[in-house]
Amino acid sequence: MNEKVRLRARELGFDDFRITTAAAPESGERFREWLADQRHGQMAYLHRNAEKRVDPQKVLPGAKSILTLASSYEGPKKTRQVVERSGVVAAYALYQDYHDVLGTQLKHLCEFLNNLGGPTARSLWYVDTGPLLERDLAQRAGLGFIGKHTNLISRRLGNWIFLSEIITTVELEPDPSETNRCGCCTRCISACPTKAITAPFQLDARRCISYLTIELKGPIPEQLRPAIGNRIYGCDDCLAACPWNRFAQEGRLMQSHARPSLAEPDLVELLSIDEVEFKRRFAATPILRAKRRGLLRNVCVALGNVGDETSLAALEKASADSEPLIAEHASWAIGQIRGRISGKP
Repeated sequence: MNEKVRLRARELGFDDFRITTAAAPESGERFREWLADQRHGQMAYLHRNAEKRVDPQKVLPGAKSILTLASSYEGPKKTRQVVERSGVVAAYALYQDYHDVLGTQLKHLCEFLNNLGGPTARSLWYVDTGPLLERDLAQRAGLGFIGKHTNLISRRLGNWIFLSEIITTVELEPDPSETNRCGCCTRCISACPTKAITAPFQLDARRCISYLTIELKGPIPEQLRPAIGNRIYGCDDCLAACPWNRFAQEGRLMQSHARPSLAEPDLVELLSIDEVEFKRRFAATPILRAKRRGLLRNVCVALGNVGDETSLAALEKASADSEPLIAEHASWAIGQIRGRISGKP
């Protein structure tokens, strides 16, 4: 049965596929400690469903197996230099929303699996939307290993992968687990602009640029704003530093869903968009999640870091925006630029 499911997963476009049991992940206690230390920041959903995350049986009673799947989003560009008035968007967001793309294929794979398992079979699929410790399960299934930056690294695909899972009552033969292969390398730790990787395999999400520009809904702490540079949605620095990326391959499933027009947007132009234009431009992309207020907050920070006097008019207008979050960050950016012009921080 394993080989039939594996073949179907390949037919649906997934780049790698592994199976583990539905037993609780071994990292449950570490996850609870991480939450207790408040290192998840404002991501309250992690706390709300914590007990499900440490016990897959609470997600699907009677589950026997968990399928873990990888879809590469490797593309032509992963790192960019700071360019005046140009923003940087994380590589994974330069596509149609992966939740939709992968979800469609996972639904087909669930149906196939349930047909194989018989009339009583039940399966649930998730694309980082369900209460599963997906990286821990993926490592136990042999899909890859958790690196010192706390992301999954595939020996076949590098860092540039979307993870998804199917938890099922169908019993399948588990694959052997993967062992950590970071060795003495600490490139990802050195690469982090905000020192969010506080030790090997330890992440303080409250300092992570991906958290600050996407998950955080309020003001970005002022002391962290300069380190954000011109990143306006996510950050790839720790991923890009990993030497395992030499094995990265362009993904079969995501390739046709690329949105290259989202790369390196003009920051001043972005600052002028209204709610209607925001929804039109970023429809069906991950960036929609940030909402206009969040994205323009990030744009203001980026201009505060890399903008010049030609950015001031747009920022002055933004400082009067009806959304207080945008207005405050625009005012901060104006102060930063004027400080650079005058030579007085």
